[in-house]
This record gives sequence, structure tokens and C-alpha cells, in this order.
Amino acid sequence: MRAALLHAVGDDKLDIRDDVTLTPVGPSDVRVKIKATGVCHSDLSVMSGVLPMPLPVVPGHEGAGEVVEVGDHVTTVKPGDHVIVNWTPACDACPSCSAGQPYLCTTYLVQSFSLARFRFGGDTPAFGMTGCGTWAEEIVVPWQGAIKVDSDVPFEVAALIGCGITTGVGAVINTAKVRPGTTVAVIGCGGVGLSVIQGARVSGATKILAVDPLTSKQELARKVGATDACAPDQLTEAIGALTGGRGFDYGFEVVGRSATIMSAWQATRRGGDVIVVGAGAMDDMVPLSAFNLLFEGKNLLSSLYGGSDVRRDFPFLANLWKAGKLDLESMISSRIRLADLNDAVAALRGGEVLRQVVLFD
Repeated sequence: MRAALLHAVGDDKLDIRDDVTLTPVGPSDVRVKIKATGVCHSDLSVMSGVLPMPLPVVPGHEGAGEVVEVGDHVTTVKPGDHVIVNWTPACDACPSCSAGQPYLCTTYLVQSFSLARFRFGGDTPAFGMTGCGTWAEEIVVPWQGAIKVDSDVPFEVAALIGCGITTGVGAVINTAKVRPGTTVAVIGCGGVGLSVIQGARVSGATKILAVDPLTSKQELARKVGATDACAPDQLTEAIGALTGGRGFDYGFEVVGRSATIMSAWQATRRGGDVIVVGAGAMDDMVPLSAFNLLFEGKNLLSSLYGGSDVRRDFPFLANLWKAGKLDLESMISSRIRLADLNDAVAALRGGEVLRQVVLFD
């Protein structure tokens, strides 16, 4: 089958080849024929080494497809079912799962560093990003990594729910629990940032400020629910104009940099919530003083995968889309083929595009 391989951190080009195979399906595994997969900034982070993965690796974690084979112990899905790939499968046995935080489960993520499910060039092993590797025509995942979705949900919509939508909307609904009538600032208006904006709109926020240096993204942010938009160097002025200088009730950081985390902190009122959604580097330190942490009374929250239980939230978000509450089509910059992935990666590095979606035949 065809797949895109990254051989070394820092490589500018992916190795797109057609001699890739999969390891056999185990008793608790599911084989999925990928129908659509997103090109996400987290994939770039794997290529740059910001998010460490074993090499060689097939990137891609935001995907949807059709089940083609299941192991003998699998009862949750069957061949022909449409599924969304869950890149953080919950084992249901670890302390995080027992505490009701399946998004913090690392059981299968840790396993993915030693279990290479792909082969290429004969018998050379390759890993899948977070155990997935959706930049391939087919993948094998634990049964918890394939969540059934209604067949009337288009694969490209389902793929976006697999990461970007769940991460952004979940950060609003699950982590921050944004209340109707409140105010929200969103720093960074890529695919996940736009999802945060949509979640804030659905939650009834009355003022939603989108902050991004690109005018094109500011315009799209307004289209999907932002009431106001500005460039980063206009943030102080916007805080004054929209909140009387008090600050917003919630400040979401959706970039993954210490500087933008500080911008979200600046935008948030005393006693408000600062929610970190962006995936940053391990050596990028946030310069908050102990004095500010205490006396400004702000709550600094992290939102991994939107704090979601995807077994509940994937169908919930699909139903929001069906009801016309989520505009996912506007977030797709282009629909491409697997052979176009190197161009797609270059475009994403350039910053102008949102979600490019790979469609498989």
C-alpha cells in the first residue's frame, strides 16, 4: 500500500512510497482503510522533533475510514463500519482512566514507541505517529482507537473531529466550561483555534476576540463565530475597547509558545481562566512569577485533546455538525491526494492554510 514516511527529524521531504505493509491484526486490533486524514501542525511538530516519535515513522493522527478487519476479541466495531481514529486510546485500567481522565491515558502511546506496525522495503519496520500513522492507506490500531460514527457523516468531517475539532471545542466545553454571557479571547486562529472559537460560540459567549497576525485567518475567525479580531500587536488596545481594560473571562492559547501563553495571560482578567491548548516544546519556558501566580488569582489550565472522552465526544460533535452548529467545511483549505503531501507540508509551514485534507480513493 501507499504511505508517507519520515526517516529522520528535520527532513524537508517525506518519502512517499507504495511498498508499505502492515503487521497482522491481533486479537484486540482493528484494521482501518483510511478515507480521509488531516494535515495538522502536530504532524509538523513530529517532523521537526518538537513532538518526539520513534523513527522511521508514518505521520498522521487525524483520520477517519472504514473497518476492513477486526481481531477475534473485538466487539465494538465490525467490517464496514465507519470510524474516527482516536490517537489516545483509553485502556480503562490505568489510574488516569479510573479517575475519569481517559485523555491522559498513556498505555497505548507508550506501547507505540516499541510496536512498529508498518513494514517497508521488504521487512524494515516503521512506526505510526502516536500508534496511528494515518498518512497511509491502511492502519492497524487497538480497538479503543477506532470509534464508530454514523455512516452519514462525511469522512472529511469525521477526520477533523478526530483531532482538531475535539481538541478545540473540547477545550471550551470540557476544560474551561465556558458559561453563557462570558467573554473569550483566542490567541492563534489555525484549525484548532477556529475550533475553540466555534466552541465559544456554541457555549453562548457574548464577546469572542480572535488574535492572529494573518488577516485571512481573522476573516475566517469572524465567519465561524468571532465577534472581533485583531493582530497580536493590537491586543492591548482590544482589551481596553472590548472589556474596559479588565480582561476577558477566558484566554485560550492555541499556538504552543511561551510568548503566546503570556499573551493569553495578559488578555485574561484577574480571577479568569487561562487555557493552554497549543503543543509546545519541552525547552520553551513560561516566565510567570510566583507573585503573579498567586495575586492575580488566575487559573492556568492545560487542555490535552480537549479533555475529552472521545467515546462520548466524537458522536456528540458529529451531532452538533449535523444540527448546523459547527461549520467544518469552512475550515478545509483544500482537498488533496497522498502524493501532494510534501506540498501540503510546505504550505502549512508557510502559515496561510488551515486544514488540508488528504482524500484516499
